[in-house]
Amino acid sequence: MKIAVDAMGGDYAPGAIVEGAVQAAKELTDSRVVLVGMEDVVKAELNRLGASGLPIDVVHASEAVGMDESPAVAFRKKKDSSIMVGVDLLKNGQADAFVSAGNTGAVMAASLLKLRTIPGISRAPIAVMLPTSKGWSVLLDAGANVDCKPANLFEFGIMGSIYASFILGKENPVVATLSIGEEEGKGNDVVREAAAMLKKSASLNFTGNIEAKEVYRGNADVIVCDGFVGNITLKVSESLAEMMEKALRGVFMTNWRSKLAYLLVKPYFEGFKKRVDHSEYGGAPLLGVNGTVIISHGSSKPKSIKNAIFQAERCAKMDIIGKIRQSMEKNAAIEGEFERSPAASGAE
Repeated sequence: MKIAVDAMGGDYAPGAIVEGAVQAAKELTDSRVVLVGMEDVVKAELNRLGASGLPIDVVHASEAVGMDESPAVAFRKKKDSSIMVGVDLLKNGQADAFVSAGNTGAVMAASLLKLRTIPGISRAPIAVMLPTSKGWSVLLDAGANVDCKPANLFEFGIMGSIYASFILGKENPVVATLSIGEEEGKGNDVVREAAAMLKKSASLNFTGNIEAKEVYRGNADVIVCDGFVGNITLKVSESLAEMMEKALRGVFMTNWRSKLAYLLVKPYFEGFKKRVDHSEYGGAPLLGVNGTVIISHGSSKPKSIKNAIFQAERCAKMDIIGKIRQSMEKNAAIEGEFERSPAASGAE
């Protein structure tokens, strides 16, 4: 199995990306890492890290997409970027998965236009892991699709359930829609109709709505929302965790007594940081496209890239794509039923 990695994407590329790939390659047993980027630059990093003999290949890409570049412009004008070349390797069967910490919009554009979506899937969401009081939950969409229709959220629920069963190890994960109230019928038209569709699916363990206050309580394994709501939820969560860490450090550094107290609680504090650290799971899959694509945080360090490579390998081995395809075939009738209904067409 080959895992292609965008060596030029991310705030700390190529150094952190190559180092993460080297760390992963040291632990991989039956897979190879394919670093995609400017060959001389990538090989110089590999030499610096003493990576000879490891299962790592280098594929040359003469261009790199900047983190602030327009995805559309990059797709049209940078045909030989590390993102485009990496997705092409996946499309042509020369790689089994693709990992990038680069420009998220460019990764999405290349994946959607080159790989296309799985039959029955109209939108591809980003699925992120959230720590909860009971373990972890999967939230999708985290920002790929700002405006959604009920059928899109229905598809997100199906894909999220399959991914959660794999990543969380739960046979029948609990699926819920994120809304402004737990009662049935709460939310806007899109959320209400999506909930009705999810409720009709025999293959889903759909529990109904949850409010925002329930997100971190762990009562739902899969949290379904559009990309606008999901991205705000994610960014607010990240900023809150950052604020709490700074506030706690300020409290513990007040005087010698507080510093002594910090030494006593430091192991527990470090454990909390590990729970909310995105580098622990590496990246978020772009679900619904015909290929395993893992999008890592732009600020990814080596540890995050290493874990993203492991995650990509596991997703490819478990054939998440095939499982989503099978589930969409089973649930196709539900989408068709709602598309034909008067409510869906807007008729009185």
